[in-house]
Amino acid sequence: MRYKVGLAAVALLVALGLIAVGGASASSRMSSPAVKTRNIKGLGAVLVNSQGRTLYVFMKDRQRHVTCTGSCAFYWPPLKWKGSSKPTAGGSAKSKFLGLDKDPAGGKVVTYNKWPLYTYVADSAPGQATGEGLNLSGGKWYVISASGKLIKHRQ
Repeated sequence: MRYKVGLAAVALLVALGLIAVGGASASSRMSSPAVKTRNIKGLGAVLVNSQGRTLYVFMKDRQRHVTCTGSCAFYWPPLKWKGSSKPTAGGSAKSKFLGLDKDPAGGKVVTYNKWPLYTYVADSAPGQATGEGLNLSGGKWYVISASGKLIKHRQ
């Protein structure tokens, strides 16, 4: 009987240890920056999300609020933010430019220099910027630099 109790105690400690390890890795993921920078050929250093996917701004938003909804948001998913903390910046991105805007579809979208940020579904891998300069969903789409300026042409 003593052997079974001891084994049960060891199993409980192992389970608690696994939970603690899982919790540590989950909090590590939460601490990664929402926005960082990456050099993209012909564009220079532009903003990307935590997975390295290029971020875009929609001229129709006019540096105010999210206007890309419905089918637009299907092709240009907004950079959503979960949680009560403020998004963080990495690389040469500046935290002072980060903010949040209410998404009409629900939740919050990360903004940079007041521009809501989006990814583009046709960018299939980090480092791509196939949406740069496109005129889709009622307006033009551009990448944005760490200084908060839109990049409207390739170098």
